[in-house]
Amino acid sequence: MKLIVGLGNPGKKYEHTRHNMGFDVVDLFSELAQIDIDKESFKGLVGRGKVFGEDIFLLKPQTFMNLSGESVREIVSYFKIDLNDIIVIYDDMALNPGRIRLRENGSSGGHKGMQNIIEQLGSQNIKRIRIGIGEPTYDTIDYVLSKPTKEERELIDEAINNAVEALKEILKSNNFEKAMTRFN
Repeated sequence: MKLIVGLGNPGKKYEHTRHNMGFDVVDLFSELAQIDIDKESFKGLVGRGKVFGEDIFLLKPQTFMNLSGESVREIVSYFKIDLNDIIVIYDDMALNPGRIRLRENGSSGGHKGMQNIIEQLGSQNIKRIRIGIGEPTYDTIDYVLSKPTKEERELIDEAINNAVEALKEILKSNNFEKAMTRFN
């Protein structure tokens, strides 16, 4: 059983902002996998289905970014999901728009949503896919909560598609390292 978590902020005003890249990836993946993310549970929106014979949960925490770990901890605890079977997807200012980076573990890199997940689960050994949004040229909070420019959006859409392809590769081969080699 795998848990795929997309990070973002709930509500219309945050849709497709730089900080909601995780939601965007999970939404596209759910559409392609034909898994509805429509159940309100575990402080989030949840979908459940099978992909390549693997049982998966899709989770979009609705706690706002900085408390994402509460939602993740609740579903992990309830279903006894192994930390090795979790993949978290989120935005990263250290990567240029259009780039993705897969990583098996490590610090949050300053991302408050990922930091809260690490704290709530008590481990940095959490797989992740980071979607590049680029460095801000103005206030960081305003930057991440705003929508990308048209040019950035085109690059970010490509990164979202690549992240979905990476997820498919991970689920099909059950080999995160293979996906890292292909997509990093």
